[in-house]
Amino acid sequence: MPDKRSTPPGTKPPGTDRELGVATKAKPKTKKPSMYRVLLLNDDYTPMEFVVLVLEHIFQKSREEATRIMLHVHNYGVGVCGVYPYDVAETKVAQVMDLAQRGEHPLQCTMERED
Repeated sequence: MPDKRSTPPGTKPPGTDRELGVATKAKPKTKKPSMYRVLLLNDDYTPMEFVVLVLEHIFQKSREEATRIMLHVHNYGVGVCGVYPYDVAETKVAQVMDLAQRGEHPLQCTMERED
């Protein structure tokens, strides 16, 4: 058996060509999903009470917060109901539009990507 001490400096002893270590897997970096604002648009025909109802039931807002958002929509023409990932925002827009159509109200709801 060869003497390991007799190996010249900077060289490996015979039979040690493999490197030993811990195998690790690189974790793929996940990026956060894009977020979308769900917006209500003002019109002159949809009752304020209906808008508050929509905000309470679809967006789970308290009566006070729903009233505040409804007044903002009424005074400024548009108001943010919430910020969600794309699929949730799309579902909420569809729910609002369906409820408005069933109630025969012209209420419009849309979504836009948040920067």
